[in-house]
Formats: sequence, C-alpha cells, structure tokens
Amino acid sequence: MSESASPSADAKRVIPIQPAVDPQRREETVLLYKKAEKIYAREVFGWFTKWRWVLVWLTQLVFYCTPWLMWNDRQAVLFDLGTRRFYLFNLVLYPQDLIYLTALLMISAYGLFLFTAVAGRLWCGYACPQSVYTEIFMWIERKIEGDRTRRMKLDKAPWSVQKVLRKTGKQVAWISFALWTGYTFVGYFTPIRELAQAVVSFGLGPWETFWILFYGFATYGNAGYMREQVCKYMCPYARFQSAMFDRDTLIISYDEKRGEPRGSRSRKTDAKAAGKGDCIDCTLCVQVCPTGIDIRKGLQYECIGCAACIDVCDSVMDKMGAPRGLIRYATQNSMDNGWGRAEMWARVARPRVLLYTAILFVVVGAFVYSIYNRPSFRVDIVRDRGALARVVDEGFVENVYRVQLMNASERVQRYRIGVEQLTAARVEGGDNIVLGPAEARWVPVSVRVPPEVAARMGTGATGMTLLVEQLRQGDRPQVDVREHTTFMVPR
Repeated sequence: MSESASPSADAKRVIPIQPAVDPQRREETVLLYKKAEKIYAREVFGWFTKWRWVLVWLTQLVFYCTPWLMWNDRQAVLFDLGTRRFYLFNLVLYPQDLIYLTALLMISAYGLFLFTAVAGRLWCGYACPQSVYTEIFMWIERKIEGDRTRRMKLDKAPWSVQKVLRKTGKQVAWISFALWTGYTFVGYFTPIRELAQAVVSFGLGPWETFWILFYGFATYGNAGYMREQVCKYMCPYARFQSAMFDRDTLIISYDEKRGEPRGSRSRKTDAKAAGKGDCIDCTLCVQVCPTGIDIRKGLQYECIGCAACIDVCDSVMDKMGAPRGLIRYATQNSMDNGWGRAEMWARVARPRVLLYTAILFVVVGAFVYSIYNRPSFRVDIVRDRGALARVVDEGFVENVYRVQLMNASERVQRYRIGVEQLTAARVEGGDNIVLGPAEARWVPVSVRVPPEVAARMGTGATGMTLLVEQLRQGDRPQVDVREHTTFMVPR
C-alpha cells in the first residue's frame, strides 16, 4: 500500500515549472532600458567643420547683436507685446498683420523641404539652434577640461582639487553663457537697454526674470547635458525626415565597395595586395560623431548631417595615401550605380526639387510684393452696439461707428474720414485726425442721413463705404483705404 500510495501523493503535489530563459532575449530587454552613455566627441578639423563654425558665428552674431541695433531712435527689432507693436527695422506690424507671420512660416517650411530633398539634414547639422549651442558648449568644455582622452580620464578619476576646479569652471562658463542667452532672448521683447539697467539695479519684473531663467536653463540643459538626446528622441524632424528623402537625396554615405573588408594596416601596406579595403577600422568616424553613430552601418535617423565623419575620414585617407571620399556626400543611386559627380548632380534637379523651388519662389515673391505695397496705415471698423441706429435732431438718422486707425509709419500723420455710396450723408468726428508715429487710436465717428433720404432707403441695412484718407500738406489725400460696412435705418 505504501508503494501504491506514493504515486497518488506525488500526483497531488504541485511542482512549479521554471520557464526556460533565453540569455540573448534577456540581454535585449536590458539593453532596451539601458542608461544612455555619455558621448565624448573628438575634436575634428576640415572643410565642413570650417563651414559649420562660419554658420555658428553668423547665427550667433545675428542673435546677440540684433537687439542692440537702433533704428529711428528705437530698437531696430522689438516685439513689444505690451503695446502690441512689432518693429522690424522700417516695418511696424500689428496683430492684424498675422498674415506675414503665416507667410514666413510657409517660407521656412518649404525651404526646409527643399534643403532636405536636395541634401538631407543640412539645417540640423549647420544652423539648428540645438546643434549650434551644443557646438559652443562642447568648445567651452574642451577648452577647460581638455580633449576627448583627458575628459574621459577626468570623469573616471577620483575627486581632487584639480577636478573640482575644472568642473566648477566649466559650470560657471556654461551658466554664464546660458544666462546671457536668456537675457538676449528677453531683449527681443523688452527694450534691451532698459533691461540692462533693470538687471544692474535689480529691478527686473517677474516675467522678465522668469523668461531669462527659463530660456537660460533650457539652453544649459539642452546643450550641456541632453545634447544628442534632443536630436534622437525629442526632435520630430528626425522621425519624419525619411518621408522627404529619396534615392537621389544627398546624404552622408560610406562607400562600402571601396572600404570593405576593413582592417588595420600600415601606411606602406598595399590594401589590394593584403585583400583589404581602404577603411583601416580606426573608428575615428564614430569618435567625432556628436550623436555617437557608426556611419559605416548605413544611414540612420540619428545622423544630423554635420559631416564631421567626412572631415576626419579624409584626414585619415590623406595620411594613408588613399584618395578622399571613402565617406562623402552622395546619393543612394550614385553609390549603387557607381555614378560620377556630374551624373549625381544631374539627378538633383528632379521634379520634387523643382516643385519645392517653384512654390518657394512664388511664396517669397508674394511676401516681398505684399510687404513693398503694404499701406502705411490700417483701419478697423466696429459698430456701436449700444445704439445701432437712432433718430436725432431734425429727424436725421444717425449710426455711430468706432474706427481704429493704426499708423504703420514712424512719422506723424493726419487722416480724414468720409463716406461713399450714401447720398447726402454727413460725417462728424472724422476731420483732421492726428496720429503720432506707430500710434493706434479708436476714433468715434457718427454718420447722419437726412430724413427724406432715410425714407427712400427704407428700414433695414444699406451698404456703404467708409473712406479713410491720409492727408499731405494742403489737405491733399495721399493714401486712402476703403472699408465696407452698413448703415441701419430704424423702423
């Protein structure tokens, strides 16, 4: 019985089953949530690097110097949100001029589409604020902490007086530059000279203080620490850029046919005789990449098109006595078909590029034409809702309007308001209206119609036009603006 009972007892016992674990699958799961490793980008010199620094200087000179320029005794570029005036050198824009902002956004969008279709992420590699400020912060870091090898050793070394001084000096330089950037940004919305006096006298307002600190902190965090993480995970352009690429788009390409099989060799060794390609597997192209990718694995969405790998690879090829261009700007079709430079560039002018170019020229032309022919003043009309129509002295029918006159010039201007399409109408309050430079004012205007004319018009609304004339000396009209509205006759 004991032997027969044993199987029954074993059958009732629950034996836990240990699932088989695939070590490779577990490793992939760990890598999926792996902490991002810091990238120590090596300094590089070359033709594309020089152009990148030229654009760094140009963009930052424009950004930091523009608020200090004066124009007609005022700041040349100022977005005065308090008075709702936007000054762009000789232009004075109002919120009603939002159409110009729309045109600028369209120009920027189609410009981005055009550059991307032709040569990939040129904007990202050379002029994007994230790339520009990252380049500046990395330059500061190299000057204080040293080159790539020294920075790596410094981070691994235990804390010492030298390490504290270098790290502290870098942070002070970063924070100072970031605060100056935030101060300059706010200087586009608050007159920068007044802002400077407020900073010196500790008289900053709460909003100015907030935006200086916020923009400075964003610059410090994005360019100092997040760097390539912004390009990889936060920037939407990296995700949809492939929709604007095709096989004739210029991208940074590794010539696999020429470079493989890769392997280290001395300068005197003939690559073909040794059965190797031109790539000596020095990994310098990876070390100089600000996003840490290996371009030899093909185009990746993390690539920002900065061409640092091209410059460093060309320098290696020069040392090895091999021709340049192992890594170069090329199209996928040219790499696959072995095309030369002339054949490759001939395919650049393809229908997509021509369409983007045509649309861009049309939008830019319309924008320039509209700005050039923009009237020197604007008019808005609002009816007095308190009394749409009323009968006043001697049976006259009166409608009251509020006319907003906006002087878009920087000179004192005089205006006169009249009426068209309304027989025997009289206008009161519309003579000799004087506005100062860039001034806007609401002017109450009443339009009166004799009773016999009102009787012929009948009850209800009748169309009419308010004529606003800008006067020269001698009361001669210089510019006129017509605004259509209605005249109401009460029952």
